[in-house]
Amino acid sequence: MQNTIENLSALERRLTMAVPVAEIDKRVDERLKKIARTVRMAGFRPGKVPLKVVAQQYGPQVRSEVISDAVEKAFTDAVQGQNLRVAGYPRIEHKDSGEEGNLEFSATFEIYPEIQLGDLSAIRVERPALTVGDAEVDKTIEALRKQRKQFDVVDTAGAAGDRVTIDFEGTIDGQPFAGGKGENAVFVLGEGRMLADLEAGVIGMKAGESKTITVKFPDDYHGKEVAGKAAAFAIKVNKVEHGRLPEVDADFAKSLGVADGDIAKMRAEIKSNVEREVKQRLGARLKTHVMQALLDATKVDLPKSLVDMEAQRLVSAAAEDLKARGLKLEDMPIGPQMFEEQARRRVALGLIMGECIRKHDLGAKPQQVRALVEEQAESYEQPGEVVKWFYSQPERLAEFEGLAVEQNVLDWVLKQAKVEDQTVSFDELMGGAS
Repeated sequence: MQNTIENLSALERRLTMAVPVAEIDKRVDERLKKIARTVRMAGFRPGKVPLKVVAQQYGPQVRSEVISDAVEKAFTDAVQGQNLRVAGYPRIEHKDSGEEGNLEFSATFEIYPEIQLGDLSAIRVERPALTVGDAEVDKTIEALRKQRKQFDVVDTAGAAGDRVTIDFEGTIDGQPFAGGKGENAVFVLGEGRMLADLEAGVIGMKAGESKTITVKFPDDYHGKEVAGKAAAFAIKVNKVEHGRLPEVDADFAKSLGVADGDIAKMRAEIKSNVEREVKQRLGARLKTHVMQALLDATKVDLPKSLVDMEAQRLVSAAAEDLKARGLKLEDMPIGPQMFEEQARRRVALGLIMGECIRKHDLGAKPQQVRALVEEQAESYEQPGEVVKWFYSQPERLAEFEGLAVEQNVLDWVLKQAKVEDQTVSFDELMGGAS
């Protein structure tokens, strides 16, 4: 029987193939004879077990393996003969009907789509820009001061910015509820870590004071059993601490790693670090815009198998992340459907970028990889040793090769598209908005 391929849809194919029973029997017999030469069985000397006994013991497993190998080879030969690029894994099914002397199977699978890169000349890409100056350095220093804020115990009423330590116990309709009780809870007033009504009730209280306040849970509160409800909270303030920012002096500079405490040197190092961070964030934002431009310009049919595989990979990554945070997966069920849109985007970008790389020879060049490695190493005390370490770790070096390829694609898109420079604010960029 000759192998036949049917087109089930734009990307789905079904291959019908036949494997001769005589060929299967021959290979099974060869494998069983090979096993008989070394197999050990009770009551027989090594290599002296009768072939019939070996066949009874191992025959079904060997036959299954031989058929599987034969079907895999027939499938591979057929798709290679048709120059088909298989996406994902085929679904193999045995067919009961078939020509005498043959085992007949069908393989249903998807192929990679033919991709025609779209015209980028009419696509607009925003290129974010930001120059780091004294104002940005000052803002960074202020943020560093806040990170090193010290708190002193005071005998005054708590106000915004003060750190308080409280005991609290909440009830709804006179009944306590899960998570409604805490002892020596510490938080800074005004940071929004606690419910707004509760923080508002604590403001103006001194250490040692107690009172009962009403707290309204938001309608969209994560705890569904209390969402939208009002609770009575009995609170007691144990401690009030007033925040004090460190002075920008030699000690502050030393705390940031400037050994001699030189303020000018500290500012120069901060500026260098901020410029590096700003460059990374601008690059990430530009990458997002460029990737969207590629998606807008090129439409591609997506193999469902690849989307499903990517969604499952995202599920596994999310599960590992939740596990690392100490969360129980049964409390936060996640499934592939939650990641389908993200998976479709990632698969589409992968296919489009792959075509860009192939068609326009955008692979990583050794000098590009070297430059990226050296740039990464600059943030370490001994850059030369770090470079050597990266080059001794092939898996690490592969990450930089991937970054170089991405940059090549970005540069190519920017040459094709309409690029508009757009200045962004420091606060927005560093706040993580995209």
